[in-house]
Order: sequence, then structure tokens, then C-alpha cells
Amino acid sequence: MSSFQEPESFRDRMVTVDEKGNRKWIYPTQPKGKFYNYRTYLTWAYLIGFFTIPFLKIDGDPIFMINVLERKFILFNVIFWPQDFFIFMLAMITFIVFIVMFTVAFGRVFCGWICPQTIFMEMVFRKIEYWIDGDANYQKKLNEKKWDKEKITKRGIKFFIFFIISFLIANTFLAYIIGSDELFKIITEPINSHLGGFIAITIFTFAFFSVYSFAREQICTIVCPYGRLQGVMLDKNSIVVAYDYLRGEERGKLKKSEIRTKGDCVDCGLCVRVCPTGIDIRNGTQLECINCTACIDACDSIMDQVGFEKGLIKYASENNISQKTKLTYTTRLKAYTFILVILLGVLTTLLITRKDIDTTVLRAQGQLYQEQPNNKISNLYTIQLLNKTHKDIPVYLELEDINGEIKIIGNEILVKKESEGMGTFFITRNANEITERKTKFKINVYSNGKKISKATSSFFGPVY
Repeated sequence: MSSFQEPESFRDRMVTVDEKGNRKWIYPTQPKGKFYNYRTYLTWAYLIGFFTIPFLKIDGDPIFMINVLERKFILFNVIFWPQDFFIFMLAMITFIVFIVMFTVAFGRVFCGWICPQTIFMEMVFRKIEYWIDGDANYQKKLNEKKWDKEKITKRGIKFFIFFIISFLIANTFLAYIIGSDELFKIITEPINSHLGGFIAITIFTFAFFSVYSFAREQICTIVCPYGRLQGVMLDKNSIVVAYDYLRGEERGKLKKSEIRTKGDCVDCGLCVRVCPTGIDIRNGTQLECINCTACIDACDSIMDQVGFEKGLIKYASENNISQKTKLTYTTRLKAYTFILVILLGVLTTLLITRKDIDTTVLRAQGQLYQEQPNNKISNLYTIQLLNKTHKDIPVYLELEDINGEIKIIGNEILVKKESEGMGTFFITRNANEITERKTKFKINVYSNGKKISKATSSFFGPVY
């Protein structure tokens, strides 16, 4: 990133791995400061939303559910079925384009401020660890200590709390998939009645417990592909957490009664000690950096103590630092914005024009037409209706483009909520009105006097 850097041996391997390939455990110092407080407030809002959304209902149905097992998705009380999958996929593509564009402009802000992994690890589990084990030095000493009464007690309490929280996360996560009603059945009814659900909760619980107790930053630096993707998405105009090397170099300890001829960096190392992934931000942008701003708060606190201006580590781009320029709305950003606007327009149109009822009309197989008394010709049809709403819908049918009579076989058609309905009916026409062997027509579906859907089919008859 700049000429001040030491030989880039730090890029030869990850900070959390030693020369022999063994894991190096990270003991980050607890951050304090403005940005950490902002993240704490955001965490409270996030946790309230995360633990309440799957249990909120409208008309007895959840407002948000992604049931991949039944291919049923409810987004803010709007139901999407497999027939709407193309809309869901377009929404996912739109979201990915937004993430790409956002990353080009602002780096991994998502990782530091919104990503569930970061929020739960740094703002929930890590805070509990600070409360039980103490700050970084105490944690390290406790880890190296033999298993005595103190270590057993603290480890037992910590892992018990971690497991309980992991269990709550697992249950909530499952509620997003199968709904809160099914979750309550799994919890309250005998295990053998919901063995699959019980196994799912157990697997999720141990998975989350393992991630937040042991894997930790390895998820961000090794498992998650987003950190590696940012290498091809960032450019010199991207705003990231950056060290102002022009102002900070050459580094040097601050000495009393000495005229300062070096840079503002006093080489205290606090920015490294607070980093949850263990990197030195002064080495430049690195894939391990999750933009959590802990180093900004740490550096600002030191600048306050020594009487220097804050912002030695800050949100900035390479060009902000090297050329003192502002964020530029580049051609790349313009292209992403254009694509995003097009996708949002198409997605909005599809959502607005999306019907509550999907209708398919099929002619009975193996039959052309039936001759009826009084010079009438009839065709037999089957209608399939998919109700995407939260209420039962009674329907009736009317013809468009042709004259004829519809006669429903059996009871009137009632489509239950969130389910499919079927019906069989005849269409009867006067033979003298049939001018083609195959006549295409539209059939409209009405409910309570309002047209809610339509379908097309063909009427077969003799031509005299």
C-alpha cells in the first residue's frame, strides 16, 4: 500500500497461524470508545430484531420465514411459492449486486457492523468472556494455567453460558426455517414425535457453540469467502479502515522533553492488541480486517493521551491518504448503480404485478369434445389454483373471447389459504357458433366480484 512498510513477511501466512501451521490463539484487548459504543447500540437493536421477528405473526402466519424444506418463503407477510422462485432469485441477485457496489465504495463495513458472526462473537460472546475471564492478559494467563479450582469454575460457567446462548440461537434460527408453531411443537411434545427437529436443534446448537467458543475469527479469515472477494472488489477509492502512513511514519516511542521529529504513531501497539483477527492495520489493507473499528477507538484514545490529533487510523481510501482527495463516484460505481437500478425496477414490477392466485386450466386428456342435446358441444377441463394468501378464497369463473356456459362439477371451488385447489368443469357452446376446430380463449377467475387471475386454454369442436 505504501513505501513505509517493512518487508511484507506478514503476508506469507495468516496472523492466526504460526510458522509450523499451528493455530495461534488471539486474545484481543477489550475495545473502548465512540465506535464501540455505536456498535453496542446497533447490537441491541439487532438482537431484539433477531430474536423477535420469527415469532411475530399477522393473521396467524409469521411475517418472515424461509422454509427451504417446503420451498415456501414468507417475506414480511408476503408468501412466495416455488412458482415465484424466479422473483426470489432476482431479489438475491439484486442483493449481491448491492453488496458488491457497497463493498467497492465502503469495503467490509458489513462485516464489522452487520454480519451476525461479528455481532454475536464480538458483542455478545466476547463481552461475556471479558466479564468472566477478564481482559486479554488475564485470559492468556488463565489459559496457560493448570486446571485448578479457579480455571475449572470459570471455564465451566463460561461454557455453560455459551451453550445456553447457542441453544437459544439454534432455536431461533430453526424458527426462521420452519416457523415458531412447529418449533414450539418440537420443544413441548415428545422427542420421538419430532425426531428430525430435535436432531436439527442439537446440530445447530453444537455448531454455534463450536464457532463462538473455538473457531471464532477463523470463520472470518478462513471459512467466509467475502474477505477474499474484497481483494478483487476494492480499489484505491474504496473507503476502509486505514492507517494514515503519511502522518504516522516514521514510528517511534514518545519521550518526554524531546522535540518530536518522527511521525504521530508512537508505536504503542494498542491497535494490534485490540484487533479481533490479530492483524497490524499499519501494514495496510488485509483480507483479515473486518472493519470493526476497534483499532480506530484504540488509536484515538492514545492520540488524546499524547495530545495529538485524532484520526491517525480512520475510515479513508488510499487516495484519501496519498492524494488528499475525497471519495470519487467512479465509472465502476456508476456501472454498478445502473445495474442495481435496473434490477430494482424489474423486481419492483414483478412484485407489484404478482398475483395472489396462480391459475392453470387444462383440457381433459384423451377427449376432443362431447356432443350434447340441443345442438350443443362441450369440452371437459380441470382447473388448478394456488392460493398464496393467508385466507380462504371462494372463486367463480367467466369466459372471455367466446360465448359459452361454464358448469362446475360438484361443489363450488374454494381455495384454502396457502394451498392448492382443484376443480372440474364443462364449457358448453352452441355448435353453430363454432367456426374453427380449435378456438383459443381466456378464462377469468373472480372472487367477491373482483378479477384476481386468468388463464388461457383451447376449445375443440366440429366444423360443419
